[in-house]
Order: sequence, then C-alpha cells, then structure tokens
Amino acid sequence: MDQAAGSAQDAARSVPVCYRHPDRETGVRCARCERPICPECMISASVGFQCPDCVREGSGTGHAPAASRPRTVAGGTVTADPRLLTKILIGINLAVFIAVQADSSLLDHLVLYGAWPPKPFAPTSGVAGGEWYRFVTSMFAHQEYWHIGFNMLSLWWIGGPLEAALGRARYLAVYFVSGLAGGALTYLLTSPQSASLGASGAIFGLFGATAVLMRRLNYDMRPVIALLVINLIFTFGFSNIAWQAHIGGLVAGVVTGYAMVHAPREKRALVQYGTCAVVLVLAVALALVRTAQLT
Repeated sequence: MDQAAGSAQDAARSVPVCYRHPDRETGVRCARCERPICPECMISASVGFQCPDCVREGSGTGHAPAASRPRTVAGGTVTADPRLLTKILIGINLAVFIAVQADSSLLDHLVLYGAWPPKPFAPTSGVAGGEWYRFVTSMFAHQEYWHIGFNMLSLWWIGGPLEAALGRARYLAVYFVSGLAGGALTYLLTSPQSASLGASGAIFGLFGATAVLMRRLNYDMRPVIALLVINLIFTFGFSNIAWQAHIGGLVAGVVTGYAMVHAPREKRALVQYGTCAVVLVLAVALALVRTAQLT
C-alpha cells in the first residue's frame, strides 16, 4: 500500500513541467538547453522549438532580430497577453447576453434560422431572405444562463491555451471558420423555421484544433478526448441542442487546426490561411444550396 502510493508520487514528480510555468505539464523541450517548455513558451526554430531565453541569448543583444522574432508553434507572433482575444470574445458574448436579458425582442434579430414565414408566404426573413449576417450574430447570442456559462467556461479553458499556441490571427481564423461552418451545416440540415444560437460551433472547432495540437506535441490525448466525448454525449443526448453546429464546427476545427500546426515552414501562411479559405468556401456553398431550396 505504501509502496504503491510512493510509486504514484514518484511518477507524478517525474512528469516534466514548463520551466517558466510550473503548473503546466509538457513533453516538449528546448532544442538548445533542453528545458521543458509549454506551447506558450515554444518558439519555432530551424530545428524543433527553443525557449524565450535561448532566443534572446542567440540574438546577442537581448532582443531577437526581426528575422527571428519569437514565434508560436504555428508561426504566429508571441504576444505579452496570449489570452487577449479569448478575453475579448468572452466579453462580446457576455455583453450580447446582458443586452438580450434586458430586451428579449433583440434575440429575434440575432438568431440563425432559414426563413419565416415558410413558402408560399412572402416576403420572408432569415438567411433565405438575405439576412446572412445571422451566421455571425448567432455565434454571440445566448438565451439561457446555463448555455452561456458552459460555453464561456469552455472558451476560457480551451481557447486561452490554443490562442497562446497558435497566435492571435490564426486562433481567430480557426474560431470564426469553425463557427461559420457549424452555422452552415445547421442551416442546411434543420427546418428553416428552427432557430439556432450560441458559440458552441466555434468552441467545438477549438476542441478539434486543440486535439490536433496535442497530437502534434505528443501530449497525453486522454483528457481532451474525454472532455470531447462528454460534450458529444450532451450534444446527442438532448433534443434541443443543434448537433449540426457542433459537428460542423468540430470538423472545421480539426481541418484548419491540422493546417495550422502541420503546414511546411516555407509555405506556412499560404497553407494555413488557404485551408481556412477552402473550408469557408465550402460553408458558403452549403448555404447557397440551402438558400436555393428555400427560395
């Protein structure tokens, strides 16, 4: 009994942690000094990753030259506040939620739905009526406290570390492309009178991109897989949840996340943003097909 407990404690102590962030376990080490580094501290080098200290020392001046400025795993710029965009996204969601609570009629102008009233009545409102902005506004609209609470906690836990690993521009691209793809699949497969709202599609995209990143860095996949399975159980276990948005966002997140962390260095930006553009074009194509059916 005592020996088993001791072995467990020894194993726990043997798990490497980032030398700058002791609360973060990691399986990646600096290519120069071999100190453990987390995604936030990883700076892309010609071979592997380096820690911020080695990059500064290598520049000889204490500051990295323009050609070798610190970069994230995906090639993004390392920033002073790696969670800034995540905080802004949470702030926008909370502001919209407060506005909806103050005036419930506002929700009618934000949610995603195909067309109302249905054919042959005209004119109709909704995406089929030309209100394509609903794909974006619905991503920031929530009605229930449990819904926004769950989504914002997920966004903080998953989005913050992913933003630090990808960089702001790439993180934002994954977020919006995933959310729009989830909205497009919802628009295609659900009744045109069914209203959909929430950031779940975008957040499932972040789940997918995080899984790809953890695989790329040889991290233990079990925690993120367990969390994803739990979310999928909730997705298909309740009738009032738009599973189409979750699945569409998840697939888009996996595809764009893979491009972000596996793009070849010499064509990194082209592959990364090109993949995002392709996924976005496919989402628009789905929306156009559905609109043609409803008009």
